[in-house]
Amino acid sequence: MTTVPPPAPYRVADTWAETADTRSIELLPADRALVPFAPGQFAMVYAFGVGEVPVSVSALRGRHGGLVHTVRAVGAVSAALCRLRPGDGVGLSGPYGTGWDLEAAAGHDVLVVAGGIGLAPLRPVVHAVLDRPAAYGRLAVLLGARTPADLIYRAETESWRDEARVEVTVDRPAPGWQGAVGVVTTLLDRLDLRPDRTCALVCGPEVMTRHTARDLVARGLVPHRVQVSLERNMHCATGHCGHCQLGPLLLCRDGPVVGYDRVADLLLVREL
Repeated sequence: MTTVPPPAPYRVADTWAETADTRSIELLPADRALVPFAPGQFAMVYAFGVGEVPVSVSALRGRHGGLVHTVRAVGAVSAALCRLRPGDGVGLSGPYGTGWDLEAAAGHDVLVVAGGIGLAPLRPVVHAVLDRPAAYGRLAVLLGARTPADLIYRAETESWRDEARVEVTVDRPAPGWQGAVGVVTTLLDRLDLRPDRTCALVCGPEVMTRHTARDLVARGLVPHRVQVSLERNMHCATGHCGHCQLGPLLLCRDGPVVGYDRVADLLLVREL
């Protein structure tokens, strides 16, 4: 039986708003540091007196050198995390799960497709590719959100335009919005896609992930070069509770990052 180590004490070094209901939190070890995380892996973050939730790492090294997690307040624990302030303590355990396979992407064009807060676990991928541009081909980042106000990391994603192709769309425009309107898959038409030499990494709401991966395969990408992150219903991080089961997979253990070739048929089964 897998044993779960007690959470390590971490303290909040910094926290800042991304949107009206989403904050980024930078954490530094108060005592012992956890082993290094890889892009795409997640931690269990414990809010004292409230509970813990799985949260993907959104930056491996933040402003103060710590781990950064981006959290949307959707429940009691995530709301408690969003109320944290510098100096507050949390418990952290991990790393858990699989990460993005950047070795498989080496030498290929890298296409990042994110919906909403799905950009958070993909952000370290962009950092990694920008840090080692000679190791990869062209980088393109496609971003979708419900409204302009729901876009996260807005200043940073604008800065990526200096070294990458960045396209943004929203479902519902606001006054003054000059960008695209529609689902994120419509942005694929703007790319000079080279299917035989492209590795795609996709994260967002499951319906968006499913349609994007299917569209990419229809455009000529082989399924194993489409990596998807399926963070749905993760709860315990150790494969015991079954909340995240997808057919034979327990996504907190076998994922959250998996090749689309492993889940394409599973994602078509209603209510699986």
